[in-house]
Amino acid sequence: MALRTQGKTNRPKQHRIVIVDDHPIVRQGLVQLIDQEDDLHICGQAEDAQQAMQAIHALKPNLVIVDVSLKTGSGIDLIKDIKTQFPSLPVLTLSMHDEALYAERALRAGARGYIMKQEAPEEVVSAIRRVLAGTVYVSPGMAAKMVGRITAGPGEKGTSPVDRLSDRELEVFRLIGEGYGTREMAEKLYLSVKTIETYRAHIKEKLNLQDANELLRAAIRWANAQM
Repeated sequence: MALRTQGKTNRPKQHRIVIVDDHPIVRQGLVQLIDQEDDLHICGQAEDAQQAMQAIHALKPNLVIVDVSLKTGSGIDLIKDIKTQFPSLPVLTLSMHDEALYAERALRAGARGYIMKQEAPEEVVSAIRRVLAGTVYVSPGMAAKMVGRITAGPGEKGTSPVDRLSDRELEVFRLIGEGYGTREMAEKLYLSVKTIETYRAHIKEKLNLQDANELLRAAIRWANAQM
């Protein structure tokens, strides 16, 4: 899909926003939600990382809304690239994936907020305004978890083995659970087949899995639990 930009509006718009999401219905819903605000305007849309960077260069938005899962590439990697090339440009992550797993990763990558798609529309607008104002947005429950993790003593953090995976390893693990083969993952993430195999080996080691079958079963169980 080609990069899409939004037409001009007669209303004055203070903040220009680019949406990066691989679901057209989600993008259209965000356009309808956000463009009804007097000071907010969706100036462009993209479905993958390459289109997103093109849109940012061309449109100079005030905010980018990024999903974790994209048509090609990784939302987390895209956030890192945005912060490298546009350090002052705020990013809000809007995703269907559980914030307990991805919020901290998105914030470490450079996002200024994380909100799940299941939240009420007014909460999405509130998150946008918070990030535009220069503050960090996460849900109250996630904020409490993050504080608890920081203040917990040694041995009290209670992290899942999956938390030990790197951002890229987690992306590969998720795609395995969603039924992607090695070559499909390589094409989706712009990596070589050999690199994907290396990540698979690291995942098996970190999760103490003996072979490819155990890896597949574990990934499917984990993916189903996220739904």
